[in-house]
Amino acid sequence: MKFKICLIFIWLAIHSLNAQTAYTSILIPDNLKENANSVLRYQLIDINIASQKSMTVKKKKVVTVLNKRGQNNVDAIEFYDKSNKVIAIEATIYNAFGKEIKKIKRKDFIDQSVADGFSIYSDDRRIFMDYTPVEYPYTVVFESESQTSNTAFIFPWNPIDDYFESVEKSEFKISYPSNLGFKYKEMNFENRVINKIEKENFLSYSVENLFAEKPEDYSPSFQKIFPIVIFSLERFNLEGVEGNAKNWEDFGKWRYKTLLADTEELSDETKNKVVSLVGNESDPIKKAKIIYKYVQDKTRYVSIQLGIGGWKPMLAKDVDRLGYGDCKALTNYTRVLLKAVGVESFYTVIYGDTNKKDFEKDFVSMQGNHIVLALPSEDKMIFLECTSQVDPFGYQGRFTDDRYALLIKPEKGELIKTNEYNEKVSSQLSKGNYSIDQGGNLSGNIIIKSKGIQYDDKFRLESLSKEKIDELYKDYFSWINNLKMEKIKFHNDKENIEFTEDLQFNAIGYGNKNGNSIMLPINVFNQSSNIPQRYRNRKNPVEISRGFFDEDEVEINLPNGFLLEAKPDNFSLDDKFGTYKMELIVVSPTKLIYKRSFLLKKGFYDKSEYENYRKFREQIAKIDNSKIVITKL
Repeated sequence: MKFKICLIFIWLAIHSLNAQTAYTSILIPDNLKENANSVLRYQLIDINIASQKSMTVKKKKVVTVLNKRGQNNVDAIEFYDKSNKVIAIEATIYNAFGKEIKKIKRKDFIDQSVADGFSIYSDDRRIFMDYTPVEYPYTVVFESESQTSNTAFIFPWNPIDDYFESVEKSEFKISYPSNLGFKYKEMNFENRVINKIEKENFLSYSVENLFAEKPEDYSPSFQKIFPIVIFSLERFNLEGVEGNAKNWEDFGKWRYKTLLADTEELSDETKNKVVSLVGNESDPIKKAKIIYKYVQDKTRYVSIQLGIGGWKPMLAKDVDRLGYGDCKALTNYTRVLLKAVGVESFYTVIYGDTNKKDFEKDFVSMQGNHIVLALPSEDKMIFLECTSQVDPFGYQGRFTDDRYALLIKPEKGELIKTNEYNEKVSSQLSKGNYSIDQGGNLSGNIIIKSKGIQYDDKFRLESLSKEKIDELYKDYFSWINNLKMEKIKFHNDKENIEFTEDLQFNAIGYGNKNGNSIMLPINVFNQSSNIPQRYRNRKNPVEISRGFFDEDEVEINLPNGFLLEAKPDNFSLDDKFGTYKMELIVVSPTKLIYKRSFLLKKGFYDKSEYENYRKFREQIAKIDNSKIVITKL
């Protein structure tokens, strides 16, 4: 008996030692700690799709947090609602030597609604660990199990999900019935050793020793450069509704029939009202402008995230009665109003984000996070942002421009690309003047007209407070010390989608006095000082996601009794990345004309081109900071 007891104690001691060794932070290899705020020691995602209406997801994640910045990579959180249940959840905290310091059971997790200030209907909840460390490093072992009847969305595998985190080992397993049309797509696997096992009704991936990555200027989006596998079923369930995603045509037809067809009812009173509003107008676009303004004036945005309501819009008659809705509801409401006045339009699913994200064209599945309205106009589509009360008719901006989306028609779905604002369209044209007095003080006036994407950067200025506007201009003209704005006047031309700034300001001591001479930067209004960071070993390709065109013409008035002693030579640059030109014309001893143009092209380049691009921007920044010297006679 004593011998057996001794064996038990020895086994427990060995087991405890092994556990401590497994979670000891000091044993992490140095190459995994380099550039890392956290180290993913081990991760397992195990998914079992039992049927079209049943899926279980088990997770285990062991992460060592090296410093405060690594806190966000713990991800000890699960979301749930009536269709998604958290069966089990727990976490254990270990110190740097692998000693357990805290056990966190389900009752110790925080359970709260996910509803935000825009959500008035939501049954989404989250349960998460709230732990404040007393020292670094520490290790978290997080385990959870959840079940859902929704099989329209399957957890993807992305072993690298953040910068500054290395991966010791990550595994993914998924099992599925053969009759549901299981499919997957691998992306960005190049130059990485990823183990894959595929057999009947089963697929797994694993990877080891991925070193922490640092973000690089002008890199493509995270989803374009790091490995990810996405999954889908041809036959799925969405909040109790059976769906089909075999091809985009059938998928769009299913989405219309299931989620839109029975939402179109309007009262006769509302129909008569909008018919009266458009009157005798016969042009479909002019009719649409009238209806769009009506929707903007009548409604406001709120989020609806309740069961199928997360995907199916509110009834059009309810939006009409209540005066609010989310992107689905407001877009559908606008579509139904347009239908009432004889104008065809299409509910369109898209990824809304300032970083462009396309639908995966060759992978049919539930995709997108936003809805816009597509309006046919001759040989193109006009896209309407129905959640905004201020956007001009037909203007998209950075949130939905230049990406593939899914057009939902009654008879089919159709992939379509939204409109691109190319570099010539995204223009900023400036014309102004400034004067320098004998003390080197500056006074100037400039009128700036912005279009395309540059309009998106400006037009919300008119809704800000005077203090905020003043603060923004001091930041924009950061090279001007002692800046004082004398006049700020805006004009927002929504018809032509052009925003005009009429600015007047002064600055004491803009010119640097040295004896009888004054030296000052000649480009007062529009300096490009952005020089991309230098990298010894660039890893990522180069992407310029949007181009632009700036053109400036400025009259410069010099003080009487001064001689122009030195000025920069005229300069031009023509490169694959764009063009730049600076010209300084001497009109008289006291008057100069400064002309500048800068066109940056959209483009995707190999990493070997990054240094060339950096030098391109460096030359422009140098010329933009050119100075003149004037000397008192």
